[in-house]
Amino acid sequence: MFISFEGIDGSGKSTQLVLLRDVLEQSGSTVMTIREPGATLLSESIREILLSTKQTITPTAELLLFSAARTQLVEKVIEPALEQGTVILCDRYVDSTTAYQGFGRMLDMESVKSCNRIATRGVMPSVTFFIDVAFEQAQQRMQFDTAAGEPDRMERAGREFFERVREGYLAIAKDDPARMVVIDGARDRAAIHDDILRALRDRTSLPL
Repeated sequence: MFISFEGIDGSGKSTQLVLLRDVLEQSGSTVMTIREPGATLLSESIREILLSTKQTITPTAELLLFSAARTQLVEKVIEPALEQGTVILCDRYVDSTTAYQGFGRMLDMESVKSCNRIATRGVMPSVTFFIDVAFEQAQQRMQFDTAAGEPDRMERAGREFFERVREGYLAIAKDDPARMVVIDGARDRAAIHDDILRALRDRTSLPL
């Protein structure tokens, strides 16, 4: 089973991933948690480049770097884990590229889709949770997160960018309702967690 979590920066998706991991492990599932970009040496190295504030990266170069990190992750980590029956919880996946580089950076969507097809090798999550919060609330959460440190290159993109990204996620969810579950992220974490568990009970056979 492959489950991904999506949302703009500060949405709380990473917190919800951890809460779900704990429930699944307590229920006896073998769980792997990964992040994008990351989880391999190459992908983590690309992550450092992408998030660094010390350089400028063009939107197209950004798209290709995310895609390179993803295909390494799919081939080296996700596909082998799925073959072993592991439950994979992924903090961001291909929908981030569509939302951030397609809608946010306003790149040609056909080019984005082509990169996504190559990078994923057809491997898609069974369920994707989009934790939907307004830009202002996401910013407030990030300001109160003392462990987060200074904003990275992506987090500094600004209101208009993140509003396009959010609209992009909503458009993806509208086009793929069988996979995408939109969760109201404006509430407290317990209520969000309950909604996620309820959706998984309805859509999967996971022991929850």
